[in-house]
Amino acid sequence: MAGPSTRTACAGVIAAMVLPWCPAALAQAEPSPDAAAPRKLSFFDPEDGKLDLSDFMLHHKGALPVPTIITEPAVGYGAGLGLLFLSEPMPEAAASARASGKGPAPPNITGVGGVYTENGTWGAGLAHFHTWDGDRYRYLGAVAKVNANLDYYGLQNQPRAYQLQGFFLVQQLLVRLADTRWYIGPRYMYFDSQTSFRFGNAAELGSAESDQRIGKAGLVIDYDSRDNIFYPNRGIYAELEAQFARSGFGSTQSFNMYNARAFTWLPLARTLILGLRGDTRFSSGDVPFYAQPYIDLRGVQKGRYQDRNAVMAEVELRWDVTPRWAVLGFTGAGKAYGRWHDFSDAANVYSVGAGFRYMIARKLGLSMGIDVAHSKGQNAFYIQVGSAWH
Repeated sequence: MAGPSTRTACAGVIAAMVLPWCPAALAQAEPSPDAAAPRKLSFFDPEDGKLDLSDFMLHHKGALPVPTIITEPAVGYGAGLGLLFLSEPMPEAAASARASGKGPAPPNITGVGGVYTENGTWGAGLAHFHTWDGDRYRYLGAVAKVNANLDYYGLQNQPRAYQLQGFFLVQQLLVRLADTRWYIGPRYMYFDSQTSFRFGNAAELGSAESDQRIGKAGLVIDYDSRDNIFYPNRGIYAELEAQFARSGFGSTQSFNMYNARAFTWLPLARTLILGLRGDTRFSSGDVPFYAQPYIDLRGVQKGRYQDRNAVMAEVELRWDVTPRWAVLGFTGAGKAYGRWHDFSDAANVYSVGAGFRYMIARKLGLSMGIDVAHSKGQNAFYIQVGSAWH
């Protein structure tokens, strides 16, 4: 990865692109017998009369605006706006899939957008998602420009302000293995960066180059049995990734990164869902300081705890109070270790929090809400679309 800055600045565009597609959503996007006739869009569900965006999201044609609100402590409050262009509305995509006999396939999606935060961080990007052969092949490509103002803590455990600018590129092609839930394929990431500390370089970094390029290529393996990618009630999502930065891939540094993460949702009762998350990130070689693995937990500033390796786990319990409203509580723990500290000496980082969700698009199983979280010396809140785990 290119570090917490690029993930924050580009998340609005790339994350928004996955919202309109999933087999469950397409399966529910049944065309009515008079699908060809003009229809009046409604923002209320005829079943319960509640505010609901299903009709708008399923049948909207043309550019779909996607606003984003940023509350990440690493960059401050901010906002963004994206535009999504779908090759066809989801009911038409579902009809095409049935006609082909190859099962549900999402429409092709192109997204463009930008974000800006109160500390001067900004980013703009363009992304495209494409499938072939009944969703057997999945392509994702994105380019972005970022300018982030961040803090580096490092060995001294003190914030030292720096600016990270750069151009970001990702290319990925996944192939479904037979008729299983497994996908496998190559991923390439490139980041041409310039860094500058506001008050001189961090001493522990020595004479680190201010201009660096990261070019990484590797293999990704995904498994996905979730009943809904937005707001799962059951199922597993897991990803294994190995990436290698070398000069042949356009990198000025040589290093390796290995990531493994898994989320599972277990229904304890009809209205009680237990979520479990495990996430490990390992690196070796000459990793740029801003790209080191870091603890990623709600309530913990991104990049606050960085080192050669990072491990973390979370538990979340959700209670669906009504078909529309849910409340949840969560707690997590993590460690960053390997260069500045051994595993036994590294700080144990804990977080705890609570939140709520409102089912804003019932036919898609899409919810929105707020999480409030606390960790040592810090409080934070997050506006969430669906699950916090992606």
